This record gives sequence, structure tokens and C-alpha cells, in this order.
Amino acid sequence: MNPSRTFQDQPTALIDRIVDLMDPAGNILLSGTFDQAVEAVASGDASRVAHIQGQFAICAKSGKTIRMARSIGRPMRYFLAKRAEGPALIVAERIDEIHQQLVREGLGDQFRAAYTRMVPAHHLLELQLVGCPDPNPALTRFFAPPRNRLPGDVETIGQAYIGRLAEVCDQWLESIPADAPIGVMFSGGIDSTSIIVLMDFLIRRRGQSPARLKAFTLNVGDEDSTDARQALACLESMNLQMLWEPVKVEPNAVDWREAVQVIEDYKPLDVQAAAMGIALLREVRRRYPTWKYLIDGDGGDENLKDYPIEENPELTIRSVLGNRMLYQEGWGVDAVKHSLTYSGGQSRGHVRTAAPAKKFGFEGFSPYATTAVIEVAEAIPFVGLTDWDHQRLYDLKGQIVASGIQQICGVTMPVFPKSRFQHGAVGPIDQGPLFPEKEQAYRDAFASIQRGTADVQVH
Repeated sequence: MNPSRTFQDQPTALIDRIVDLMDPAGNILLSGTFDQAVEAVASGDASRVAHIQGQFAICAKSGKTIRMARSIGRPMRYFLAKRAEGPALIVAERIDEIHQQLVREGLGDQFRAAYTRMVPAHHLLELQLVGCPDPNPALTRFFAPPRNRLPGDVETIGQAYIGRLAEVCDQWLESIPADAPIGVMFSGGIDSTSIIVLMDFLIRRRGQSPARLKAFTLNVGDEDSTDARQALACLESMNLQMLWEPVKVEPNAVDWREAVQVIEDYKPLDVQAAAMGIALLREVRRRYPTWKYLIDGDGGDENLKDYPIEENPELTIRSVLGNRMLYQEGWGVDAVKHSLTYSGGQSRGHVRTAAPAKKFGFEGFSPYATTAVIEVAEAIPFVGLTDWDHQRLYDLKGQIVASGIQQICGVTMPVFPKSRFQHGAVGPIDQGPLFPEKEQAYRDAFASIQRGTADVQVH
């Protein structure tokens, strides 16, 4: 038997066809062209892929090898379909896009959501075009920032971190029309405040009017929410209240079942955040039918490890501070807990932000989730600054970001206590009806949707 035509001593069938459903327009490339990015991925050289900056997901074929790479900001999945004339590889952003393609080709009975595979962020995935039996892909990390290289000085760290964030935001501004309006997903929290201040600063520095900016704050219910009060107080303290636009919606606008369908996942916190995002963006789209560009602070919590460790029994402060990019990538591609269907960490969870934006026709950008900014975050000596103390870790984020904003923009930004989107955006109403308490309810809704029997109305 010819070894080149075998896999694990079994006869193989070469993949006959690649169906790439990824829209190149969905990439936000801040360095080089799309063709250059494709060439870098096709080369198989992880060091070349590492130079791709921005928000991207790219599939490239080189001979009998297909390679895929993505950043956190854009998901990419693949599925190997069996056909009489030879296997086909389907690459898409969403699970339902894969399903629809299978149905178009008369292969719908092969579909299982669990059989789809997510390309893990920050890895170059290499798949040989051999389809039966299915080969495992090879993964090579293309982003491995050195850790703990910055001095243990908050001002120095703030300058480096917010300085890099400003560079990325400025590159993004350069890539969009100079007169295009920009919506900021704004709660008055640390990350969204840093974004609105930076955007105002950068736009003014370009000699443009900051009137193109709007800070959208969701308020669920008739009475003011914590986020609404906080957002206004925050902007007033910096004399930026003219940028604020509160977005009030009724509680019935928050539909967690719809969110399960939109993000194609069942993790409760991600579903809840997505449900809020959907309610906000549906109303923003109604008000502004032609707007395109959004920017948000997603990724800031992951970068500076600002999640309550006490709420997750699987975590300790040693695991959070001791593992590379734990919140961005989860436990890692070699870990037993790593999900082939979803990947892990924000590599999985960023759909809570990306999918709602895409659903309503926006181009969303999350600068904190780019490798350029994460690189600086990973250089922070967290252990030396916190001595493994939970509260010192939670306080550190506000100190770093506020210091950086002061140095870069000359603005003193307020720092409010942390609040999740799904909590801060709700006024004084009973939150019980908004979301189920048990994770199983989300899992059941997801399973029902995948069976095609869910009673979910998406408007």
C-alpha cells in the first residue's frame, strides 16, 4: 500500500472540494493587505502569521494542505462532509452557515453541531487534505507574548498599555471613512470609559469633530439602571456628556432564547450578555438605519484578569496568574477541558459581542482583544504587583487604565465598581423573569435549536 495514500494504515480519500464561506470583508486588518495575510497563513510560517494585526479569520490552501488562523475578534469553524465523489471541507463563521451549506448540497443528514470544529484563536491550524478517515489537525501557536517583562510600576504599565491601545484605535480610525459615525458600547465601566475617552482624544487630534461619536448605554425598564446613572456621571465628570445617548427598552426586549440562537452557545453569562447586546443594537439600528461602525471594550477584563475568582470553583488566583492567557484562551488546546467545538475562554466567548453586531449589520471592533494590546497585558508582572491577593488584583485594573488615560489623554477618568452588562443595564425590576437560574435551561434551548424545533422568534 502506498504510504502517501494511507492514514493510520487505512486507505484514504483526498478532500475533493473546499467551500470557504468566510467573507473577506469581515476582517479588520490593521497591517498589510488581505492578500498578504492569506499568503502568510498559506506559508505555514507562524512568525509571519504573528505579524497580521487586527481582527481576522483567514483560510488558505497550499498544495494539499489547508491552513486557518484567527484572532479572538472573529470566529471560524470547519466541518468535513462525506460525499460520493470525495470529502468536502466547509469553512464558515457560524454553525448554521455550515448547516445551510450541507442542506444545499443534499447532505443535511450529516450535520451535527458537535461535529463542527472551532479554530482556536492565536493558533495556526494545519489540515492535510485527506478526508476519510478524518485526520486530526496540527496546531502551532503563532502568538506567544513574553510574560512579566514590564517593571512593577503602575504608571509605566499604564503608559505602555493605554499607549498601545491608542495605537490600535488610531490604526482603526485610519481604516474607516473620516466622516463615518461611530457608536461606542458604553456602560461607564473602566473599559468602555477608556474607549470613549481615547476615541474623543484621537478624533480631536485628527482635527475632526467628536460629534461623530455616540456613547450608547442600554437601560432595561422605565427607571434608570445602575449603568445609566453611572454612564451619565462618568461622562459629566469628564465634560463629555454631549456624546451620551441612553437607549431604553422594555424588559420583553431581552430574549435569552434568541441570544442562544444568535451566539450558537449555551454558556449562561455569555448568553445573558448577548441578550443585552441584542436588545441594545436592535434599538440602535432602528434609530440609525445606515450606521456601520461600533467599538467596544470587550477583552479588557480578560487582559487584566478582572473576573471574580470566587464565583468559579475551578479557578484559584494561582491558576489565573500562573497560566498564559487563561481568560483569553481557556485551559489551552492540549488540556482535557479544551472544547474542540468551541475552543475556550474569550476565544469562545467573544461571540457574545461579535454575533449581535453582525446580526444587525454593524462592523464591530474590539481593540482590547487584539494581539497587539494583549501582548502588553501579558507583560504585566501581576504576581509582583498583587502578591497573590484577590482584592489587589481587582483594584489593579482601574489603577493601570486610569493612569494610562491620564498620561495619554490628559483626562482624569472615574473608576466605578465592576458590574456585568446583564446586571448593570437593568433598572430596579425583578430580574428573575429575564434569565433562568439553571445552566440546563440554556443547554436545553441550544439543543432544541440544533434539532430545529426551538420556539424562538428572531426579528
